[in-house]
Amino acid sequence: MGYSSNNLAIMFSIFKFIQPVTKQTLVASVFAILIGGLIAGCSTPPTRGTGYRSGSGAAPTNYSSPIASFNAVSWQALPGWQVDDLSQAWPAWLRSCEALRKRNSEINWRQVCSQVSNVSAKDSQAIRRYFEDNFQAYEIRNSAGSEMGLITGYYEPVMNGSQTRTGAFTIPLYAYPNVWRQARPNPGSSRAELMSSGILKGSEIAWVQDPVAAAFMQIQGSGKIRLQDGRVLRLGYAGTNEQPFKSFAQWLLDRKEITRSEATMQGISQWAKRNPDRVNEMLNANPRFVFFKELPENVSTDLGPTGALNVPLTSERSIAIDLQAMPLGAPVFLASTKPLSDQPLQKLVMAQDTGKAIVGGVRADYYWGSGDAAGEMAGRMKQNGKMWVLLPR
Repeated sequence: MGYSSNNLAIMFSIFKFIQPVTKQTLVASVFAILIGGLIAGCSTPPTRGTGYRSGSGAAPTNYSSPIASFNAVSWQALPGWQVDDLSQAWPAWLRSCEALRKRNSEINWRQVCSQVSNVSAKDSQAIRRYFEDNFQAYEIRNSAGSEMGLITGYYEPVMNGSQTRTGAFTIPLYAYPNVWRQARPNPGSSRAELMSSGILKGSEIAWVQDPVAAAFMQIQGSGKIRLQDGRVLRLGYAGTNEQPFKSFAQWLLDRKEITRSEATMQGISQWAKRNPDRVNEMLNANPRFVFFKELPENVSTDLGPTGALNVPLTSERSIAIDLQAMPLGAPVFLASTKPLSDQPLQKLVMAQDTGKAIVGGVRADYYWGSGDAAGEMAGRMKQNGKMWVLLPR
């Protein structure tokens, strides 16, 4: 399959897609959100989409969009392509196919997705042949012509908690206020105003221990609560007070409370432990407030939160991207490094999420998974990287 216009340009249209229940990517870059003072991407559903006009004949050698250019390359140009265990990426691609089959798209996803049943899910070499036979790899360059871009990370928080307030669990996570369901304010009250107004009384959905961890869950837009009886309560994004996001990391930096090297989730949590009386002051610096909803019990706790593609994210195989750069659901080969190291991170991933903080042609937010270990990696990830999008021939 080819993609054509007068100048082989990407043609843009608006996709109709189901609103996600996460970070959209709340599904946002942890570091970019904390440091940059950007609007929280993961807690805000995306509002834009892209499409590609299809044509006939072979795939073109190059084309471009307003924020990126694509250049066809050989598979040998992808560092680590031959050694990546693609069986680990295959379940994520199958989930992309589940969604892409249902969409009206200018890309012929249905044809390539119809062939997945012929591929052994455990045979990495067979999976590699499937992609090489059916897809063309394109190197992505940003609008300035550089192939290097920013790769950040996000994750799904997991906390101990209770569905009732106890002596140990005193910090509430809230459902969308009933009073706002009939007359939704735009904007609503700020965080500080909400916490003192009484509007949220009765909307508590769960209680946790740590106010800073609860705030990070709001930034991510989803999370899991381990209850005392062993059950896991899964929470997803339900809306916001429509206030702008302001980084409390930047608030701390402006006041010289932390250094730039400490402007991570870990550094902010340590500051909060040293300054318990000032935690609310810090959190109120961000007027934005995110509400949650309890997800159905049939949602597997082994899967990640639902991203903008409306499929569960897969640990270390899903990314959030800018929809102006590439289509949602597309396979992407990522070449970067792991946080705070030179250790290569070269993997096939799926563009299954978006976020307002994820902006640029060569830009991705890498989903590390659930829990503290994933949070450690996500909170420290701010790497350079390259990306190749794989499109059907």
